[in-house]
Amino acid sequence: MDINVKKKINLTFEAFYLFFIISSIQLGVGIMGAPKFIFAEAHQDSWISIILMTGYIIVILLVMLYILRQYENADIIGIQMDLFGKWIGGLLGTVYIVYFAMTLFSVIITYIEVVKVFIFPEISSFILGLILIILVVYTVLGGIRIIVGVCFLFFILTQWLLFLLIEPAMQIDFLHFQPIFGTSAIEILKGAKATSYTFIGFEIFFMLYPFIQNKEKIKLPLLLGAVWSGLIVLFTTFIAIGFFSSEQLLRREWALLALFKIQTFSFVERFDFVVVAEWMMVIVPNMVLLMWGITYSMKRVYRVPQKLSLYITAIVLLIGSTFIDHHFQIQKIIDYVAQLGFWLVYVYPLLLLPLVIIKKKRRTSGSR
Repeated sequence: MDINVKKKINLTFEAFYLFFIISSIQLGVGIMGAPKFIFAEAHQDSWISIILMTGYIIVILLVMLYILRQYENADIIGIQMDLFGKWIGGLLGTVYIVYFAMTLFSVIITYIEVVKVFIFPEISSFILGLILIILVVYTVLGGIRIIVGVCFLFFILTQWLLFLLIEPAMQIDFLHFQPIFGTSAIEILKGAKATSYTFIGFEIFFMLYPFIQNKEKIKLPLLLGAVWSGLIVLFTTFIAIGFFSSEQLLRREWALLALFKIQTFSFVERFDFVVVAEWMMVIVPNMVLLMWGITYSMKRVYRVPQKLSLYITAIVLLIGSTFIDHHFQIQKIIDYVAQLGFWLVYVYPLLLLPLVIIKKKRRTSGSR
């Protein structure tokens, strides 16, 4: 397998779109329940945890960019093969495939649960799963440019949801944030870790790098995408803590959706129905990027055609989403994804960095 990836110009995209890709993949189903889980650890100082985690993600993205720039046009699959050899590199590539698949599965079953709780309690999980899978398969078949276009378009079409939080924002009780800095450093760090599932997804950059045309302009849109995601999570969590009492917030599984229920219009009795339906446009970019990551990794590691791995993965996910329909099962899968994601996304690049530096020095000294 070639370490560097050679792509035709019609299969690449501008670095500008990284802003929409990073923002789209980070803001999915995780943000719906983020305020509760962060507050459970960091309490009124949850905003500090979010700021710390956003800063840490920026550091990780810079590390990832540095690692990628040590090669001509490589992705993480090729870099691992170069550093660890065919067998260990292939095993680590398989870990990425499993991780992407588990993350995609958690997104699908979580959204199905939300739809069943808020709109259609009696609808079949199979039908909902089939609708989502068809959308994902159809989009991924279009190729990387179509996927990037979907991320861009759906990002634009879903930002209006933020305006629906104006009413609960006007009712914030600032006493809920006192005493400021009242939690310990350990609790704040635990709160930062609690955001790990919400913010995962930006590791797709490790796969997308070879497809970017103007690589010299990557840094700004890449970091702005992470900052925007952090601001959205900070904004929604701040409103949730200020609007709900601590007891109310800890009782709500999807605190963000509960905030949308506060908004009222004379022509719509339950506006949260509209929000849940619109949220499909929020998670579709998540799903298509993750599915593309699975099929692309399968092609790179095992030389399996992307269409074949796409259809097989879609069938497996559809079958799995039909049988996993209890909340405790879904939460257990999310916990597994969060644990694996924490090590693979937030720790692994830091472990990879010194190995890449050493490899580069050996190459430099060997070429003299």
